[in-house]
Amino acid sequence: MNKNKKIELMAPVGNIPMLVAACKAGADAVYFGVNDFTMRAGKRNFKISDLPKIKKICDSYPRKPKMYLVMNTIIYDQELKKLESTIKKVKGKVDAIICWDLAVIEFCKKHKVPFFISTQASIANTLSAKFYKKLGAKRVVLARELNLKQVKEIMKIKGLEVEVFIHGAMCVSVSGRCFTSQFLYNKSANRGECFQPCRRSYFIKEEGLGHELTLEGSKVMSAKDLCVLPFVEELKKIGVHSFKIEGRNRDSRYVDAVVRVYREAIDTKLTKERTIELMKELEGVYNRGFSSGFFLGKPLPSDFSQVDSSASEIEKVFVGKVIKFYPKVGAITIKLVSELQEGDRIIIIGDDIGIKEVVASEMEINNKKVVKGIKSQEIGVKMPFKVARGAEVYKLKKRSS
Repeated sequence: MNKNKKIELMAPVGNIPMLVAACKAGADAVYFGVNDFTMRAGKRNFKISDLPKIKKICDSYPRKPKMYLVMNTIIYDQELKKLESTIKKVKGKVDAIICWDLAVIEFCKKHKVPFFISTQASIANTLSAKFYKKLGAKRVVLARELNLKQVKEIMKIKGLEVEVFIHGAMCVSVSGRCFTSQFLYNKSANRGECFQPCRRSYFIKEEGLGHELTLEGSKVMSAKDLCVLPFVEELKKIGVHSFKIEGRNRDSRYVDAVVRVYREAIDTKLTKERTIELMKELEGVYNRGFSSGFFLGKPLPSDFSQVDSSASEIEKVFVGKVIKFYPKVGAITIKLVSELQEGDRIIIIGDDIGIKEVVASEMEINNKKVVKGIKSQEIGVKMPFKVARGAEVYKLKKRSS
């Protein structure tokens, strides 16, 4: 039971700009993976050597976000030595490890590293939650397949923190335990390599004559994103300890917007009008449409998405990278890879600033004022804040239908 009623807001981070964005937006904690043993394998991970830098960034913000390391894949025998070595290396450098494989739990206990139980364990009842508590878990991340009443029942367990996902992608399988990607592409979702076959379109082909039948709503397995904002007060009343945002494979703009929205939702009681305004902000960043997940009942056919990528009306287009900053005049030079016009809304993403949005103005090429720049040109743009070389620049535009 959450006696002090303080709810932790936990953000996903896959790189330094996402981390800075999460800290600035008001996250109480961040979760991330290192190169191995994480359900988001690939480039969106940190190295163990990055942990001091992550700690320094977190501690530089008033909330001093906690750091949770995700090690939630299945583990094989040949990996046990590397697993133990990794856990020993991160001891004292993270606040907890999120895991579910008993090998990870054993090593966490052996080396006295705090651990939480991942949603991959599909904890859906009080007996399962108590079992992991006896093993030494401080917190359990509940299965996504629970309604509010079931969450409330598990909250009655004393001395055990409860965490739930509140926003982001929903897997069509049970808490992400799926074998379709392995079967089709030899890329195991249970090893963090999911190729997301559920997000693709399908048709039926008759075996004999080869007749094809397109399915109405061809994305038959692509679930809409979870969003609890419309009923967040009900979840707050239950007393859940931590609200978790999904999205380590998304971007800084997504993290910034979603954390800011739920920060306000946690700290204040939203009016109906303000909820509508904040929903617009969530709709403005990457999403597949929104549903209540399982919280208000089992999903319906309308809770499946038919969008190809994002349902957001706004898309970001890569413009180029910053190659120089001029502090005296407050301007940057961008090496363009696509067109940029005066008046375009642009976002700058970098390790030092996280994410910031400005309007492109006072543009120059070779000391001559211009209103447009094209691919391969180097263009100067007025910039009211310091930007490091290598920062990425994107323009925001209305998504073409």
